Amino acid sequence: MTNSNPSPVLWDELTWEQITDLRASGMDMVILPVGATEQHALHLPVGVDTFSAIAVAHGVSAQTGIPVLPALPYGCSLGHSKKWAGTISLRPETLSALVLEIAEWVCSAGFSRILLLNGHVTNWAPLRCGLENVRHRYPDLRIGLRSIWEISPQVHEFYHHDAANFHANCAETSVMLALRPDLVQLDKAVDEPDRSAGCFFAYTVNKESVHGGVGAPSKADLSFGQEILATCIAELSLQLKQALVEGTPLEEMPPSLP
Repeated sequence: MTNSNPSPVLWDELTWEQITDLRASGMDMVILPVGATEQHALHLPVGVDTFSAIAVAHGVSAQTGIPVLPALPYGCSLGHSKKWAGTISLRPETLSALVLEIAEWVCSAGFSRILLLNGHVTNWAPLRCGLENVRHRYPDLRIGLRSIWEISPQVHEFYHHDAANFHANCAETSVMLALRPDLVQLDKAVDEPDRSAGCFFAYTVNKESVHGGVGAPSKADLSFGQEILATCIAELSLQLKQALVEGTPLEEMPPSLP
């Protein structure tokens, strides 16, 4: 009987010998989920961004066989300020340095492709800096960066339909209803408008939101969360199956005509 629900390949559950065998089998990519530990308004736990990044990474791994590194549960969350308890933030240069140091060991194990799977908006810039340092230090390593809400235009719409500067909104709350409904206190959800829309300067969350959230979490729905996750996993799996065999643009350029 075939397994209709394949399991993800988790780096921290493998022995060094199994990791070596995995690389010898032809698998040369790893996924690094990067989340955050930060306040998510009154109704969600501080681990939302980590839970969602791990869920997508594990779903993709189950479909592609790409191993998932242990997730980083801390990100760059300085913008959430210290008004609300629970946030634990790295500085951007620290997160960027972590990417470079992790890449060193991925390379030493013989893997040559890394996906940084981001679950928190303001991780993007530090992760992009980390990407720049990695490809400079290890020119033969192929590294990509994807934020969950940018996996496809449809996923982007899912996340942004109630707030451009979304946080603890309908989408994130729906995803948590699908992943960990026991951690969602929907009766405490408070809808808040995106007050940053039209602003010239960037403001911290405590200067934009009363309760720490933006959007319409009161409209969250289990089925919507399931749809978001399924779409993320399906779309990213297709992209990574192509990325596993992708060459550089020059390698894939058709031969010049005589």
